[in-house]
Amino acid sequence: MVSPEILRDKKLYIFDLDGTIYLGSKPFDFAVRYIEKLRASGRCVMFFTNNASHSQSFYYTKLSALGFDPQRGEIMTAGDVTAEFIMRRRPGASVYLLGTSELRRDWRVRGIRLITDDDVVLGERADIVVSSFDTELTYEKLTHAVRQIRLGSEYLCTHPDRVCPTEDGFIPDSGAIASAITTATGVVPQFFGKPGRETMEMILEVTRRRPSELCVFGDRLYTDIALGKKNGITSCLVLTGETTEAELRSVPSDSMPDIVLPSLAEADEATFG
Repeated sequence: MVSPEILRDKKLYIFDLDGTIYLGSKPFDFAVRYIEKLRASGRCVMFFTNNASHSQSFYYTKLSALGFDPQRGEIMTAGDVTAEFIMRRRPGASVYLLGTSELRRDWRVRGIRLITDDDVVLGERADIVVSSFDTELTYEKLTHAVRQIRLGSEYLCTHPDRVCPTEDGFIPDSGAIASAITTATGVVPQFFGKPGRETMEMILEVTRRRPSELCVFGDRLYTDIALGKKNGITSCLVLTGETTEAELRSVPSDSMPDIVLPSLAEADEATFG
């Protein structure tokens, strides 16, 4: 591990959302203060969530209501990264999206050609199946996704998170849904979001920063921290979400965060003294 004081030298601070700066609808006051101080000192902030059940506009509204005052260009989701990959690398492809109605609307606005459940019933084949954190999941939708993949559709997944933290406990997330599809098809999807390479490439492209200028804060080892470890970015684990201090004892040395802190309150102290 490295000294938390390394945070003083960074230019762009990337924050996970749920479990890091808030829990469900409850903001961490210390996170609000820390982000305010970062902006006031001339540093840049980015909010990146793997939760693709909502669009950027939803997160602008939510973060504003919670007191984080998000600025234009500061928010990115795993759904954005996945959509960008499809538009750039699979232009014109038809997509069966196992996701929320909000995500489907967002992708249609972007120009991605989505096929519906009715289209599938009528025999239309999708070039790509994408699964996500679908809080509107039905057995019918799961069946359509499985059958399309077994017929040869490419399989992508917006993000690998197994559970999503809420005020009432953890609920199944995108990775859990993907595991069910993989069990039924034998096909492991290409995952996007954190810690995928495409995510880091998109962050660097949008912000025009170098990896050495970045740090990432999060509560998950296999997404937030792995994004840093795989891309040469300073990673800071906060113990306000999924990962517990006890779990850290069994983590291999090459997967350990650069910094472990109880919360962003300690990050504030390390950055500003």
